[in-house]
Amino acid sequence: MEKREGCWLVAVSTGPDSMYLLQQCLLLQMDIQIAFVNYHFRAQAEQEEVFIRQYAHQYHLPLHVLNAEFKPTGNFEAAARKWRYDFFAKLVLANNLKGVLVAHHQDDLLETYFMQVEKQIEPNYFGLKQEVIINGMKVVRPLLDLQKRTILSYLDKNKIPYFIDHTNMQDDYRRNQIRHHIIKKLNDIERCQILAEIKHKNKLLKIRRNYVQSFIHENKIRVIDYRQLLLIERLTALRFLLEEDQHYSQSHLRELDKLMMTKDDFDLELKAKHLVIDKKNIFVFFIKPYYFQFKTIVIGLYTYFKIEKGQIGVNALTVKESDYPLIIRPYKSGDFIQMFFGKKKISRFFIDRKIPRYQRKVWPIVCNCLGKVILVPGLGCDIDHFSINPSFNVVQYFGNEELLCGKKKQ
Repeated sequence: MEKREGCWLVAVSTGPDSMYLLQQCLLLQMDIQIAFVNYHFRAQAEQEEVFIRQYAHQYHLPLHVLNAEFKPTGNFEAAARKWRYDFFAKLVLANNLKGVLVAHHQDDLLETYFMQVEKQIEPNYFGLKQEVIINGMKVVRPLLDLQKRTILSYLDKNKIPYFIDHTNMQDDYRRNQIRHHIIKKLNDIERCQILAEIKHKNKLLKIRRNYVQSFIHENKIRVIDYRQLLLIERLTALRFLLEEDQHYSQSHLRELDKLMMTKDDFDLELKAKHLVIDKKNIFVFFIKPYYFQFKTIVIGLYTYFKIEKGQIGVNALTVKESDYPLIIRPYKSGDFIQMFFGKKKISRFFIDRKIPRYQRKVWPIVCNCLGKVILVPGLGCDIDHFSINPSFNVVQYFGNEELLCGKKKQ
């Protein structure tokens, strides 16, 4: 483990891995602070918190403890992970730290890889990456070259105290089963072979992703380009476009691929985005929902619209203080606006103007604090918000205009 400059947060659970990491930081005389999360789910959790408080006091280390009530929903491990990384990110930001050091080791890397293979997941990276960004925070795993048994041997030899989480000894979770029945039985030669396999897969994955990304612009890809890719490349393109915090199984992606290879007009609601192919256009769109609330209007470019200085026209709006906070959101079924000539359904506006389906999904709708629609860009404002000196303009915007015209970037 190498010394890192600057002040770092060290995630400590009091287990052997994190206590080893903490000890190495002290030996390297690094500038560190400690973060400890108490989930209150195990009987010894309170004892562990007392221990780490005493430890931090003994070595004069700043300690941050998350001791709130933890109420997970859904998968416990996923909820716990989000809870602690949200906590770490707040600490890193508040204390101007370089990032957080976590104690994942080689066994964790192998476990992750086996789970990825078993679930037929093609991730952004096979196994575990030494440095990643989570919640805008740098997360570093400096122990990935170390085996678990090396860590335990060092701690026992140097009489460094640590706690054992006995739930890790059970086979309730698939990760534990892999740890106990596969990883522990690997010899050094087998480990080296698997690590070489992971390295090779990551090299191929990087090459393929770089190639696929050359066809993706403004979060969209031309249908003709997509359909000329090999299956494995198409699945990589789907992962690149769809996956952020959400993960999709190989079988799910194959179903999406089948639609995209055979259908020329469809839209599909996914976990966090909307997938659209419009028969009048040549792109596949992956649209992410948005919602903006403005206490004051800020001129600038946003996800699917622009706010500009006021100028009379079909994008202009005049507002009063009583209208705030203003909401700008995508069109919803049933939206209407009260115009000078009467009530106008926004769906009718889309039909009359032959607005493509993908644009309808994200067309900006401006509402006042009561939820009343007061502007539809391209159509105009309602009867109560017109003047010859508009406050600002909201202009519908959907990425690079050259791409919308069907011209691929060179």
